[in-house]
Amino acid sequence: MNLKSLALAASVLALGVAPGAFADETLRSDIAVDYDTHLGALFTYFHTHPELSFRETNTAKTLAKEIRAYGFDVTEGVGGTGIVAVMKNGEGPTVLMRADMDGLPLLEDSGLAYASTVTQTDIDGIEKPVMHACGHDVHITSLVGAAKQLAARKDEWSGTLVLVGQPAEERIGGAHAMMEDGLYTRFPKPDYAIAFHVAADVPTGRILLPPDIVASSSDSVDILVHGVGTHGAYPHMGIDPVLVASQIVVSLQSVVSRSIAPLDPGVITVGAFHGGAKHNIIGDKVEMQLTVRSDDPEVRTQLLDGIDRVARGVAISMGVPEDLMPEVTRSKTESTPPTINDADTARRLRDAFTDSLPEGALYEQPRDGMGAEDFAYFVTPETGVKGVYFSVGGTPEAEAASAPSHHSPFFRIDPEPSVKLGTEAMVVGAMALMKPTT
Repeated sequence: MNLKSLALAASVLALGVAPGAFADETLRSDIAVDYDTHLGALFTYFHTHPELSFRETNTAKTLAKEIRAYGFDVTEGVGGTGIVAVMKNGEGPTVLMRADMDGLPLLEDSGLAYASTVTQTDIDGIEKPVMHACGHDVHITSLVGAAKQLAARKDEWSGTLVLVGQPAEERIGGAHAMMEDGLYTRFPKPDYAIAFHVAADVPTGRILLPPDIVASSSDSVDILVHGVGTHGAYPHMGIDPVLVASQIVVSLQSVVSRSIAPLDPGVITVGAFHGGAKHNIIGDKVEMQLTVRSDDPEVRTQLLDGIDRVARGVAISMGVPEDLMPEVTRSKTESTPPTINDADTARRLRDAFTDSLPEGALYEQPRDGMGAEDFAYFVTPETGVKGVYFSVGGTPEAEAASAPSHHSPFFRIDPEPSVKLGTEAMVVGAMALMKPTT
């Protein structure tokens, strides 16, 4: 055993991990060196230069340049600002590794020395502050790290790697846009697709890998409620859209509580309600914005159909004439099916992580919400692609339970352990799926 191996074995024992617990004894040390010499600075650059959904021009350019340097064939501008990098390495399966790139329209208040001060004009034409409030800077940094390590280990895997830098996950529109732009026809179609998300409420050094459901479906729905304007002191002379819309808000909750089975999860949230202009004026319209979540395609249909039924039914019951019925519009871009891991592939990755990562790295935590993730478009049953999506811990264990939530101006994660473990997990996962045949 050489001096490097002895030093590594000593560090492994110091961590309480059995010798031989790593599939590649040099992988972790190589990633650590790469973080110190490059990935750490790259993460800081991405964090201080966030860009909004479908506006990730500089992020995509930087990501493409980084990955191209390791010998990948990189195509830019896929699905808007997405990038696709391909490396062919003999016969074998094709594995897609995806990282989302976009930030959020929030003014950062994390207290970090490298906090973002960036503003950018959003796709709605409004200039907004921007921050990485969901950890996508970790994802793209780890993608670069994984690209380097896999390119350096071509004798340990066989097949085709497809690396994807995806735009607009926060608007749940980027994955669909890349699919519509020929991701699976212009480039090698994957047999497997893997991705991860850094999680502020999961301790650093831990991985959360569900065997099945990972994230819910999400649909953005707009309702335009019409009325007949009049003086606030003469309500009988018009039709009050605020009253109609308010009743719709209340009645929508009956769709969840009385239309779907009690053991089937579902959420209808009215996130925005805009109407009226003055104390004593009854206006002529109210605009509502909803998000709808479910874990099952049939329940998803029930919820969406229920919104149509309730909006119309409430309007009829309150005397709204036929020509002023509410207009319900489902977004064609802000929509995604549920993300469900392929059970057999998830088991293969769990086995690989158990063999390769420190003892106790795999973490169990029940779902406590219905977040959505448009990675689902890459692995729908129609594609035939087997997908696995997992979480990597982002906060030291003593602080994880009270960590600021994602999408908060106070959001922050510990970048070094997050990027290192994210990189290692992606490399281990890809190589587990691409073991060379002998």
